[in-house]
Amino acid sequence: MDIHGVDFITLPTKDFEKASEFYENVLGLERSKQWGQLPAREYETGSLTIALMQSDAFGIEFQRHSHPIAFQVDDVEAARAELEGKGVTFPADTIDSGVCHMAHFSDPDGNTLMLHHRYAPKDAAPPSATGD
Repeated sequence: MDIHGVDFITLPTKDFEKASEFYENVLGLERSKQWGQLPAREYETGSLTIALMQSDAFGIEFQRHSHPIAFQVDDVEAARAELEGKGVTFPADTIDSGVCHMAHFSDPDGNTLMLHHRYAPKDAAPPSATGD
């Protein structure tokens, strides 16, 4: 076997139209491939394609995606304020991990998403919990 990439990640939805509205008009992602007449469509982020798929149309039980997809942004606070202005709520304050800023939120189906900005070089070690 020769795996050489990832084509897309699939996010489940119970309401394809509502989810499409969110990803296209709230997040501003570029609409890509429609899966024929099925309630599924791909959206482009620039580095990862997200496929929204209405679970029941494919005979799959809906289960929300509980671990975040991290959307890379230049300024987490500015992006957060823009989304809050569009009605998106954030359950907690923005996190500063010592190497990046993160702000978690959810789509209309409860799939977990994140605004993310790494301000330290990728090879930088995070600060030690012991202060070393």
